[in-house]
Order: sequence, then C-alpha cells, then structure tokens
Amino acid sequence: MKIEIFGSGCTRCNETEKKVKDALSFLNLNADVVKIENPLEIGTRGILLTPAVAINGEIKCTGKIPEIRELHNWITTAALNEEKE
Repeated sequence: MKIEIFGSGCTRCNETEKKVKDALSFLNLNADVVKIENPLEIGTRGILLTPAVAINGEIKCTGKIPEIRELHNWITTAALNEEKE
C-alpha cells in the first residue's frame, strides 16, 4: 500500500502525516508513506488545496486534515482490496 501526503510542510500537513502514521500503527498495517512537497507535482496531480491524502493513487481528501475514523476506513478498505488481488 502506498499513501501519499501532499503539502508544503506546514503544520497542517505535518499533522496529517502524523495521523496517517498513527492510523497505520493502530491498525497494525504497513504502508509506504510518501510526503510530496513539490508544488509542481502537487499541481500535476490536480490538487488545488493541501493537505491532501492519496491511497494507492486515489485522492481521498484535499484541503483538510482527515479525521482518524476516515483514515481507518480508507486504509482498511485499501488493505482489503489488496488482499483480493
């Protein structure tokens, strides 16, 4: 599983990264967590507001810090989908 966090490195982006890592730890799952701070790459992906989160290439949220329950749901769903493949 690959989780991308898009943002400039601001406090909100750092908090999003922490929540993602906390969710993975709570769920006892592993993922490749990548932080993307390059504005050109962020724009190329169609993201206009940060922080943003993508899981396995699918944008899950933009312009807000996701709630922990949202992260748990997204990560669990992605893990189940990987098991099916």
